[in-house]
Amino acid sequence: MDYDRQQVTCPQGQVSAGWHGPYPTSSPTAAPLIVARFTKSQCRPCPARTQCTSTADSARTVGFPPRGLRDLQLRALTEQQTPEWKARYAVRSGVEGTVNEFAHGHGMRRCRYRGQGKAHIQHVLTAIAVNIERLSGLPPAEETSMPRRPTAFQNYLDQREIPRPKSWRTLGT
Repeated sequence: MDYDRQQVTCPQGQVSAGWHGPYPTSSPTAAPLIVARFTKSQCRPCPARTQCTSTADSARTVGFPPRGLRDLQLRALTEQQTPEWKARYAVRSGVEGTVNEFAHGHGMRRCRYRGQGKAHIQHVLTAIAVNIERLSGLPPAEETSMPRRPTAFQNYLDQREIPRPKSWRTLGT
């Protein structure tokens, strides 16, 4: 892409016939788009046409961001290769994993209850359940503690030779 001459050169060496825009996109949060067009006479005889375009008229159209945004994208991509950025992102990926677990594993995309107070209670109780589940999967600490006495419910299950569920999630299955 040559922003100064307003031309795009394809991998086969053809130079675009027109350059239009930037056009606003359909989304108010998306960046504007510049459109470069190649003619039919440029694209039809090209041996790599099937790899480049699948349009009926065999002409290629290329959309890309304005120069300022493109430069910003390139700087961001370069920065993402540094060890400092990867260390900062490692923290975010842990948070993203937790949010994903809540949304997909525990149905937190939709609340079961109406009202902010009840929704808050649902979120807090779900977070407590997730923390208990995570802690139960940790290896035991260095010091061994005395095992807890079985609860009345566990005694009931043992007396009737009913197997205990391994997780609170398996109760409904």
